[in-house]
Amino acid sequence: MGMVVSAKPSKQRKFLWNAPLHKRHKLMSAPLSIELRAKYGRRSLPVREGDVVKVVRGDYAGMEGKVKSVDLKNYRITIEGITREKADGTTIFIPIHPSKVEIRRLNLSDKWRAEKLAQKQVTEEKVEGGGK
Repeated sequence: MGMVVSAKPSKQRKFLWNAPLHKRHKLMSAPLSIELRAKYGRRSLPVREGDVVKVVRGDYAGMEGKVKSVDLKNYRITIEGITREKADGTTIFIPIHPSKVEIRRLNLSDKWRAEKLAQKQVTEEKVEGGGK
């Protein structure tokens, strides 16, 4: 991946908070469901708006919904249906870290993302077929 990370927690935090956007996008990855993992031959993918995810840890574990927004600045995503009412009555979305969710359905409206996944599938099939 090309990212050199120190063993020191202070340097790890520094790296996270000073990371450029293209590296932050990669850090916003979530594991794929078992079905998707088998289909695409990958373990995880960066989360995008429109993906359907299931929360697997925390207060909202078990809840499923579509990703409403991805916040690269704070490393959080918001999910439709996971909201809280503030004291003044306004409803806000609860920010959740992408490592705490599992991607159930992918948003493939972006042709680049779809092509990238298909490309990975083809190479996986070649590797499996050629080894026997």
